[in-house]
Amino acid sequence: MLQNIRDNSQGIVAKIIVGLIVVTFALFGVESLVSLTSGSNAPATVNGVEISERDLLQGADLQRRQLLAQMGENADPTLLDDNLIRKATLDNLIQQEILVQSAANQDMAIADQVLDQMIINTQDFKVDGVFNPDQYQAVLRNAGLTPMMYKDLLRKESLIDYERSGYMLSAFVLNDEAERIIKLDRETRDLAYVKVGLQDYMKDVALTPADLTAYYDAHQQDFMTEEQVAIEYLLVNKADLLKEVSVDDAELQAQFDQLKAAFRSEEQRTVSHIMIEVSDTVDDAAALAKAQALEKQLAAGEDFAALAQSESDDPGSASVGGNLGVYQKGMLDGPFEQAVYSLNAGEVSEPVRTAFGYHIIKLTGLSESEAPVFDEVRDQLIAEQMDNKVEQIYVERVGQLTDLAFSSGDLQEPAAELKLNIVAAEPFSRKGGNDDITANPRVVRAAFNEELIRDSLNSDPIELDSGRTLVLRIKEHIRPRQLSEEEVKPQITEILTLQKAGEALQASLESELEKLQQGGERSAINGAEWQTADAVGRADRSQPVDVMAAAFKLPEPVQGASYSLIKLNDGSQAIVAVTAVNEPDLSAVAAEEKEAMRNILSQRSGQFDYQAMMEARKNAAEVERL
Repeated sequence: MLQNIRDNSQGIVAKIIVGLIVVTFALFGVESLVSLTSGSNAPATVNGVEISERDLLQGADLQRRQLLAQMGENADPTLLDDNLIRKATLDNLIQQEILVQSAANQDMAIADQVLDQMIINTQDFKVDGVFNPDQYQAVLRNAGLTPMMYKDLLRKESLIDYERSGYMLSAFVLNDEAERIIKLDRETRDLAYVKVGLQDYMKDVALTPADLTAYYDAHQQDFMTEEQVAIEYLLVNKADLLKEVSVDDAELQAQFDQLKAAFRSEEQRTVSHIMIEVSDTVDDAAALAKAQALEKQLAAGEDFAALAQSESDDPGSASVGGNLGVYQKGMLDGPFEQAVYSLNAGEVSEPVRTAFGYHIIKLTGLSESEAPVFDEVRDQLIAEQMDNKVEQIYVERVGQLTDLAFSSGDLQEPAAELKLNIVAAEPFSRKGGNDDITANPRVVRAAFNEELIRDSLNSDPIELDSGRTLVLRIKEHIRPRQLSEEEVKPQITEILTLQKAGEALQASLESELEKLQQGGERSAINGAEWQTADAVGRADRSQPVDVMAAAFKLPEPVQGASYSLIKLNDGSQAIVAVTAVNEPDLSAVAAEEKEAMRNILSQRSGQFDYQAMMEARKNAAEVERL
């Protein structure tokens, strides 16, 4: 067959095909050949705009990282369902694209300079209140993002937020609506209630053996013991290995020499500014005129920090004399950075226009980052050396434990070889045990592994966290069993007693409620007296929560009182009565309070409008999924 292929490859047709492939590669690249045989691999399109596989992978990875971070140091990646994460991420990306397109269709946009300023003002990227590029990179790296990815994400979220804000700020509520809500909120009620417990009814409950047997027969599935296992394990703990390592001065000096050789000095510029904002109330010409006037004041000897405190429109820096902290090359784009790097120490720039307005910039300091000093970093070097050595031993021990546990029929040989103690744990169910080892989901999952139970095998190494790994073995598997009627007789007796007492209590109160609704007098029930409270508001916490909820659901009484019967969480029941509904005097409500209520209701209305818009956009969008 290979000879036939070789013979045929010498023919004129084969040479033409090869020639076409070469031309295609040269003109359009490899992707063009692939696209001839396959369509788009985009997981979804929204109104013709593709959501790329790369975006989906990045989003799913970010979602996975966030979930693991929320789960803490004992997070188990195997507990996460990648298919569910992928589906949820794709749903989120589709919704995001729909909303971004919606904002773009409203001619909404955001400038790069605005995004840069948002990044600089983000608290998570600051150290001691000042933007720090290393902190910025570290936070993004931990989140699985690059600066470009983060900026794109910030742009999309900002566009979505702009449109959301438009709905929120444009919604309104009429005065009558606000007054109606205030009226309901400040309404008070006169109420009465009687709470009757089960105790007096429980003593009259009589149960027969037939009652117990009938309940047991009908609920046998409820009376099973839990499946349990008892395990023993060997634990390699990094903290126990610290006593096996030491560090000498020669090692520290060699490490310091490497650190010093890798050091590169960088120029650092300390910057302050005075910002005059261009806004709806201050146009470009007025802002420029004010900035030029301030420039003249500075030239005449006015103090920069004092002017920044009194005149700057940047609230974040004005309170500290306009100080923006330390900058390094590349932290900002555009004219602001150009101005910063055109100044000498102590110089002040002319007004510089950005997306926010006009800035007067002062270079207050110019320095170089300093090389490390041995005595200052010695403790850090020791810690790093100890960590590295312990980590090396830890990895080696875990590897030895893995090999020995795999080849051994029990834990005796690995324990003797590695000088570890075999720890026996109390039996536990699939819900986990009472200590941090047997409560660990990875341990629980391994302990109930059918293969380990059936074949009496040692488990694979189980990493509890970054510093602890164990191997376990099943000592005993305790299967669930049916409890006998005699064993659960006290439990069934309690269940049936409460059940029958509750039925008797309800029958008694229903009879009392019928009498009251027909105009009868309120009187004590089995020794329980009626409690009364006048002018109780919705926010009153002195009365039982269940009673309050029932009281404010009852209709206003036409005559006498309105009644309802409710069950309480502790098994008792109560009859609740509303004897009067008291309306507030709205003339006593200040105009400011009415305006505040209008604002709250307007925001809620805006939220509902925005949600309705989102649903309409989603329903109208042409979404195609692979």
